[in-house]
Amino acid sequence: MTILLTVLIYFAVLMLISRLTSRKADNKTFYLARRKAPWYMVAFGMIGASISGVTFVSVPGMVLTSQMTYLQMCLGFIVGYAVIAFVLLPLYYRLQLTSIYTYLGQRLGTRSYQTGAWFFLLSKMVGASVRFYVVCIILQQFVFDPAGIPFVVNVVVMVLLIWLYTRRGGIGTLVFTDTFQTFCLFTALVLIILEAVSLLHLSVGEAVSSIADSPMSRIFVFDDWASPHHFWKQFLSGVFIAIVMTGLDQDMMQKNLTCKSLKDAQKDMCSYGVAFVPANLLFLALGVLLAIHAGDATGIKGDQLLPNFVQGTATHHLSLITCHLFIIGIVAASFSSADSALTALTTCYCVDIRRQPDNERLRKHMHIVICLVFVLFILLFRAINSTSLIDAVYILASYTYGPLLGLFAFGLFTRRKPNDRLVPYICIASPLLCFALDAATQYLWDYHFGYELLMLNGLLTFTGLWLLSYYKRAFRES
Repeated sequence: MTILLTVLIYFAVLMLISRLTSRKADNKTFYLARRKAPWYMVAFGMIGASISGVTFVSVPGMVLTSQMTYLQMCLGFIVGYAVIAFVLLPLYYRLQLTSIYTYLGQRLGTRSYQTGAWFFLLSKMVGASVRFYVVCIILQQFVFDPAGIPFVVNVVVMVLLIWLYTRRGGIGTLVFTDTFQTFCLFTALVLIILEAVSLLHLSVGEAVSSIADSPMSRIFVFDDWASPHHFWKQFLSGVFIAIVMTGLDQDMMQKNLTCKSLKDAQKDMCSYGVAFVPANLLFLALGVLLAIHAGDATGIKGDQLLPNFVQGTATHHLSLITCHLFIIGIVAASFSSADSALTALTTCYCVDIRRQPDNERLRKHMHIVICLVFVLFILLFRAINSTSLIDAVYILASYTYGPLLGLFAFGLFTRRKPNDRLVPYICIASPLLCFALDAATQYLWDYHFGYELLMLNGLLTFTGLWLLSYYKRAFRES
């Protein structure tokens, strides 16, 4: 019950921030915070928004199977964020966009615009629902089951709380709540690391040495081209993943568009990109410490490493504060990603699908509808209760970003106009062809595509648009 009380106090703070930041809020506040957000707050809050609750649990466990090679991808993120800062953000600010997919309509055509918006809606709803479902399962285990509260109440209450503190201020409120939640997330992470160090009876310096000396601390892989962890595979994938899942994602870019100027937005993006490496280094360092503490314990899966540490199944004794810190970290990570996703989905539907950005009544109604659909998706995953399905849904969500990459690349780097009527069919055919190629390579050569599938998907979309396009001499980029 003390954990539940801690969670309720945490939500009370979020509601207080919401009340203070949503006074006289309107659509301009909900969508773009009137473009008055301080860039340093946006940058700090985006770190938390990028670290979902699943990341909080999964990244420490990566060291058991892939050491610290994930940092190779994080280094690629820095290059990707630089491309966003100096290629995409100038375009978005020059066109004064509320939704980034409006660019597709101005450059490629109406059906291209609608296709991009619908691909985002599908991908973000599915991905955000799965991430939040996994977090709800953890909260059910640690908080709601001990209190005798059923799972459906857990989900409804969690989503209701998100709706309550975002319904008026929208992105204007999230700039401040995400800052608070990111602070809570990293405070929890650092204190858990210190407790792990204490349980190992090490000083901070000795802990750093133990992490550095561990075979799990390997970062770079250059000697095995077939390995999915090879440096160039990870690095280049990181570049494109950052561009697509941040620069072409309304959820992430909506926060950057709240900055006062392009220069501020670029400082925000570059700061955020560089900070992502030490942030993930902390999670991986915690994973090494937990693995050392678990010793010869076998049968521990990566995602179980941190929860087992908290529960005490892989340790001898834990203080109650560790459990509180874990729950606060999970809640902060999951809410800072879910609240922005629901706000971005509402924005995309009102601005891109219905094209009524000034209709405040529509925006309020759709925010409720999006939250209800979110609840239904989570309960559906619970009813099916299949880990393999969850993995498949994650893969499906990653497939949907490929067409967005191809659409934006075609618009930015060519002077051609696509056959707008055929664009939806090209964007649907591309991921289907990727799926067929992946199946064929597995069958013929036992090769399974990893993150590079995103680049292939984007290339196929780009090629299809090129083949069914024409050059218009009088064309000028919008």
